[in-house]
Amino acid sequence: MKAPIETNADPINSAEGNASAFLEGMRKAASSVCVVTTDGSGGCFGVTVSSMTSVSTEPPSVLVCVKRGNLVASAISDNKVFCVNLLREDQRDISDTFAGRKGTEVDRFSCGSWSTLETKSPTLVDAASVFDCILADTHSFGSHIVFIGRVVAVMNDADAETLVYHNRTYCKLRPSTHAAA
Repeated sequence: MKAPIETNADPINSAEGNASAFLEGMRKAASSVCVVTTDGSGGCFGVTVSSMTSVSTEPPSVLVCVKRGNLVASAISDNKVFCVNLLREDQRDISDTFAGRKGTEVDRFSCGSWSTLETKSPTLVDAASVFDCILADTHSFGSHIVFIGRVVAVMNDADAETLVYHNRTYCKLRPSTHAAA
C-alpha cells in the first residue's frame, strides 16, 4: 500500500472553509461552456452552464446541472426536453447573455440564430455541437438539479473551436506540444 502524498496545503476543517476551498479548486477545472435551452408547456428558457458531460454511449446521453430555483430548471422538469448547445470560441457574448451578465430584461434568444431539432428546444444554428435531449432522469442534490437526457439528435461543426472556462475567465484551447502516449 502506498503512503499518502504529503502536501503543504491546509486541510479543510470547517463548513465555511470547505465551500471556499471547493470553489477555489473548481476554478482550476477547465470546462466547456454550454447554453442549455428548453421549450414546451413550461416555457422557452435558456441558461449558460459549465457543468455538462456525457453519461453513456448506449443509449447516447448527457447530463447538465442547473441551479435549483432557476426558471430553466422548472421548465426542463415541465417540458421533459432540453438541448445542450456547446459554444464556439467566438461565442462569448452568447455565454454572457444567457448567464445574465447583460441584464434580466434582455431577450436572450436575440443574440444568435436559432432553430430546432427533434424536441423543438432552441438549437443554436452555429454551435460547435448540439445535443438535443429527452429528459430521462432527474436528481436533486445540494444547490443544483442534475438532468440526464437521452440524446435524440446531434449536430456538429467539425471545424469549430470550443469555448472553455477556466480560472474565472474564457479561454481558447491549444494543442499540446507533447506527443500522445
